[in-house]
Amino acid sequence: MPIIKSAKKAARQAEKRTEHNVEIKKDIKAAVKAFKTKPNAKNLAKAQSEYDKAVKKDLLKKNTAARRKAELHAFAKKSGVKLTKSK
Repeated sequence: MPIIKSAKKAARQAEKRTEHNVEIKKDIKAAVKAFKTKPNAKNLAKAQSEYDKAVKKDLLKKNTAARRKAELHAFAKKSGVKLTKSK
């Protein structure tokens, strides 16, 4: 247990941040699972959006998210999902 006041505060902040990060990761897993069970363009966009949010909040590295999004895209292509280009 921390004794110094600043260490106590840092411990509280770390606990809150960990809880927040776990929620974001749960959202990612749920979106990917939804896409893999029912592959369609809407679910693909949702899953990719969750990865983008995680990168924006520095939870995942940019290349990690890009790799995972590419895997989702390959899965979509193999599943026969019609992909539309956004402008």
